[in-house]
Amino acid sequence: MTRPWRWDPCIAHSGAEVVNFINDYFAGKDRNVLVIAGAGFDPRAGVISTQLAAAGARLRGLFFQEIRPKPSTGLVSRANNNASALTTAVPDHEIVPVEIFGTDLAVVGGRNVASFVGSQTFEDITDVVVDVSALSVGTSFPTIRLLVERIQKGKGPPNLHLFVAHDPALDGAIQTVASDSPGYVHGFKGGLTLDKFGGAAKLWLPQLATGKRAALGRLHEFLTPHDTCPILPFPARDPRLGDALAEEFLSELESAWSVDTRDIVYADEQDPLDLYRTILRLDDLRKPVFSEVGGSVLVLSPLGSKVMALGALMAALERDLPVAYLEALGYDLDASVPTAADSTHLVHIWLEGDAYPQPRPPLYNERTNAS
Repeated sequence: MTRPWRWDPCIAHSGAEVVNFINDYFAGKDRNVLVIAGAGFDPRAGVISTQLAAAGARLRGLFFQEIRPKPSTGLVSRANNNASALTTAVPDHEIVPVEIFGTDLAVVGGRNVASFVGSQTFEDITDVVVDVSALSVGTSFPTIRLLVERIQKGKGPPNLHLFVAHDPALDGAIQTVASDSPGYVHGFKGGLTLDKFGGAAKLWLPQLATGKRAALGRLHEFLTPHDTCPILPFPARDPRLGDALAEEFLSELESAWSVDTRDIVYADEQDPLDLYRTILRLDDLRKPVFSEVGGSVLVLSPLGSKVMALGALMAALERDLPVAYLEALGYDLDASVPTAADSTHLVHIWLEGDAYPQPRPPLYNERTNAS
């Protein structure tokens, strides 16, 4: 028996609809908004906060600066400029430095940010906005999970919104210097550490992205999955992107990962709900098939588009799926890339709150729920 889906239906907006929603909803006099965003080098850092401020929303800001070893002078300068723009848009704010690595290069960013967010009070806040545009997966996923779990326990905030300024060309232009320590995003180990999943059929769903061959190769070695179903963006803003990625990962698809062409997953690059529904359908199909032979577990690796990463996040939250990830030691961005984003596609997901009837389908947890 399949479980009901928590975000079906889901309230979402795309493109110009997002601006209309911001202007109509957040400008209300009864709205007190906490916006959580990244104050890093990414040109998209201030897009959502500036839009909220322009709508007249009453804002308080928590802006995370992800600290990594030996950042380049150019990226530090970009980050400082973005922080200045964010603080101008949101005068009531706090800049929060977040160490991503410990002194031994262990990944601690997710735990650090979750600890900070968990210490916040939401007594006067009606809406929390998490803008993932300039936040890494290792930072944004634990933040969102913590907020969802607080809402589940009735500890607020009443409403949780996810926003992203989508620009696939910019995603491709940001080069990642990957660490050598693959692992699981903080709070997203799923059931893999449980004895009952020792013999489970492990299906890996990596999101293919330009320049991520080495990172995904290390994750494959770390996971040793039984099967792999790579995720390609289609439809996409660049209609040839899927073909280009298939060509870039040709040796992995044909040899290292042994992928049948029928096992490739296609998901709309600009619609996180498309990938969310696809992952849940795969999970529903596999559960009864493998129930008598050790069970099935899906492992996600969202290393590409931030919009598609939101779809993976929603599926991981709902089914307690593990998220395998290789944190970035650093980044490189060509100086020719504009300091301000000018061609972004906005996406909004109303993740939790007043818009949904109660009771809602619960989030699943492998540690507390029966199979």
